[in-house]
Amino acid sequence: MDGPIKSGQDEVNRLEALPMKVSEALKSRITCRAFTDKPVSEAEVRAVLEGAKWSPSGGNLQPWHVYVIAGKKREEFLELIAERQKTTPFGDGSEYPIYPKDLKDPYKARRFKCGEDMYATLQVPREDKTGRLMQFARNFRAFDAPVILFFAIDRQMGVDQWADLGMFTQSVMLMAREQGLHTAAQEAWAIWPKAIAEFVNMPEELMLFCGMGLGHMDETAPINSLRTDRAPLEEWTSFSGF
Repeated sequence: MDGPIKSGQDEVNRLEALPMKVSEALKSRITCRAFTDKPVSEAEVRAVLEGAKWSPSGGNLQPWHVYVIAGKKREEFLELIAERQKTTPFGDGSEYPIYPKDLKDPYKARRFKCGEDMYATLQVPREDKTGRLMQFARNFRAFDAPVILFFAIDRQMGVDQWADLGMFTQSVMLMAREQGLHTAAQEAWAIWPKAIAEFVNMPEELMLFCGMGLGHMDETAPINSLRTDRAPLEEWTSFSGF
């Protein structure tokens, strides 16, 4: 005789228990710009970082440094930034150019479209400068993520190690997806290097790269419906010898 008939929910539970494929993690990773207030435990954050530490790095230098804040420390930090914005609304000044000064196409066009598509989800037109500034300001609340991570690198490191740090940052985002969490990698935090360094007691030899919100995505927020385009393979790949 056959075993008991499984319910539809049993099948859902079985599928959810299967490990997420790398391709699924990549495609489901977005910049989450609205989080719920559901807390994320220290154990969950540790699981994300424990997995991400296996990211590759030239010579196995592992040049990344991470600072994680949550709970009361997070609230204290956000209050500090809000207070400083009253006198220095544009931050301390980034220690590196977040974008090239004279960005050319196709990169310029891609960046422009990304911004326009994002504001379209909120129905905020270009002429609504106040509405756009209000949305931009949400960067400095980490979009209400319950956990904020800051990524830093030793100042002696070069271009190769910055690339390693970028790979590690993506590994964190993919591990977050495996844990059922979402992220928002934010280079916007780079304009507050002094404030952040002081708050987390970052030594002078380290340089802030970016911040990242981590938490549960608000599925009801229109802005989280945004899915940015990707250029076709033929636009950026050359094959030979096949």
